Amino acid sequence: MKPDSTTSVGKFRGIVYRTLTTVCAVALTAGLAGCGNSTAGTVTLDFFQYKAEAADWFTAKAKEFEKTHPNIKVNVNNSSDATTDLRTRLVKNREPDVITINGDINFGMLAEAGVFHDFTDDDIVDELNPGMVNIAKSLVQTNDESKKRLYGLPYAGNASGYIINADVWEQAGEDPDNPPQTWSEFIDLLQRFKSKGIVPIEASTADPWTLQAPLASLNSTLVPESEYLSLKDGSKKFSDLWGTVSDQLVEIYQNYTQKNPAVTYQQATQDLAAGKAAILPLINSDANLRFAQMPATDNAEEQQLTAGDDVILTMGAHTKHEKEAREFIDFLMNDENIKDYSKQQSAFTPYKDTYVGDEALNGVLDFYQAGKLADFCDHYVPASINLAGFLQTLIQSGNTEKFLNSMQSEYDKIEARNFR
Repeated sequence: MKPDSTTSVGKFRGIVYRTLTTVCAVALTAGLAGCGNSTAGTVTLDFFQYKAEAADWFTAKAKEFEKTHPNIKVNVNNSSDATTDLRTRLVKNREPDVITINGDINFGMLAEAGVFHDFTDDDIVDELNPGMVNIAKSLVQTNDESKKRLYGLPYAGNASGYIINADVWEQAGEDPDNPPQTWSEFIDLLQRFKSKGIVPIEASTADPWTLQAPLASLNSTLVPESEYLSLKDGSKKFSDLWGTVSDQLVEIYQNYTQKNPAVTYQQATQDLAAGKAAILPLINSDANLRFAQMPATDNAEEQQLTAGDDVILTMGAHTKHEKEAREFIDFLMNDENIKDYSKQQSAFTPYKDTYVGDEALNGVLDFYQAGKLADFCDHYVPASINLAGFLQTLIQSGNTEKFLNSMQSEYDKIEARNFR
């Protein structure tokens, strides 16, 4: 995450936008060994930490832990290229003892390969947010539902939706604290803004990755994660799964954005802060803002919040120091540390009484507390597919059939190269 040079978007951006990562294919052996070591009665844990923005926080917590556990040292390895570095270490039999990892397809591939400890039957699971637990399980890259187990503890959650400029809403006679609950209400709202000469949605199509946010926000309600197993086994196609959302994206971007939608993400955040638009389907600035779930259907009760396990905390399946590694994990998972991390990173906490460390996100907290969460749909799409590019062509051309066929063609090519 790179803080905006002109607006303070860095903190909030960590919640709403996940860094897109590439898929890794990992060669693993059954006898991977832990990297922790013991010297003169002291156990040294190898802690592999992926979250660059939280490197200082985790390093400080490791030192704090050492003070109360003099027989344990924690060697913190903060990685700038976590996917590649972790893959390299695993193939060289240098499995870390304790690991933080992003909850994406890379985690799912490694979990399926048996790299991580299985927490499924652990007592702590009963205390965790069920929606976050389900996301972590669903990511495991297997068609066998019995093998979709919990290979890591959700540590911090994020969300996707849209940002409200509350001042613009109020000036237009709209209530920013009561956003639309259904798709029809959402479209009616956009039409009201447009009729009053207000740009309803600030687009930033010059950075096509921004189009993946509304795609994911809508698909959380429209397409259950289980449907991607049908895509994988060939019983369904993208035309079955993404037909509705394709039409919705075309409607939004062709009818309710500014005259020139091809601005950068940075410019879009500045425009929203300056009151040039009512909604940004992604991030923020220091304006008077709210955050809302993007409704996808006309049934308010079935709406799901697109959310992700931004940080998953786990340990190596073959660590030689399971007792000490678990002590460190329990320390990080204690309520005081969880809440401190949440405030530092504007994250949702992983327990059932979930709260969030940034009041601007309170508008979607109910979804977390009710466990009404669904993962980002691009977690189930190989990163080698140019999803952002295809979306850019979709909203410019309005040709949903071409978009869906292109996605299917690329997906089939990748699946044809996979061996199971």
